[in-house]
Amino acid sequence: MANYPITLMCRVLGVSRSGWYASRARVRPTERESSNAELLTKVREVHAGSRGTYGSPRVHAQLVRDGVQVGEDRVARLMRADGLAGRVRRRFKVTTDSRHDRPVAPNTLNREFTADSVDSAWCADITYIPTAAGWVYLAAIIDLSTRMIVGWSMANHMRTELVESALLNALTARAPASRLVHHSDRGTQYASTSYRALLEQHDIECSMSRAGNCWDNAVIESFFGSFKQEWAHHHRWTGLADARAGTHDYIEVFYNRTRLHSSLGYKTPAEVDQAAA
Repeated sequence: MANYPITLMCRVLGVSRSGWYASRARVRPTERESSNAELLTKVREVHAGSRGTYGSPRVHAQLVRDGVQVGEDRVARLMRADGLAGRVRRRFKVTTDSRHDRPVAPNTLNREFTADSVDSAWCADITYIPTAAGWVYLAAIIDLSTRMIVGWSMANHMRTELVESALLNALTARAPASRLVHHSDRGTQYASTSYRALLEQHDIECSMSRAGNCWDNAVIESFFGSFKQEWAHHHRWTGLADARAGTHDYIEVFYNRTRLHSSLGYKTPAEVDQAAA
């Protein structure tokens, strides 16, 4: 063909020039390219199933759970090329008001963020969420053994009833061990007489962070970071009812039962909880 013009050859063979050039451009993909295309389809499915929250480590972990044998670096390369990424956490903001003269408990937990048994150590805190109708507040309690949110409540105020409701929800849903440590910051709600009495009523030991040290309650702070990064910051809720429904969906459907936790060896809190039971 090098000795004859393309136009002449196309006319002799009865094909168009555009058709000939198109056939030249259609090169069969290599085995690696086909494999990458198949894997990328699975990566997209896992990423979508995580509600767009997973980065490459969790996508890789879910693929392995699904029986796909692949390296994390390859998953990361495919995600970068396809523009897929996890959601970036925003900076932590302090919301605790510990400027009060109420008695505080010692820091019994002392940053021991692991527990040998389920419901033997809980961490509690409050965070705030914007809605079209104003701020709403989420009080949550996390179990250190399973990283499960065992109790939570939401209101448009930060009164002591908010944290009491979260604790009562946890006590209703769970069966705490004979010795349960409850850790929180020194906020006025947790240091209140009624809340301390509620802990004492259920024979729960009270532990509190040192003044102004958010790292003493890092596990629940991490949960709030994930909740905002992966969910709350990506919704425009109209008010308390809307925010409560969205929060229920994140905590009860996704976080506790679907989301893989790196600290749990990429298992879900529900899986770890069931295994312990």
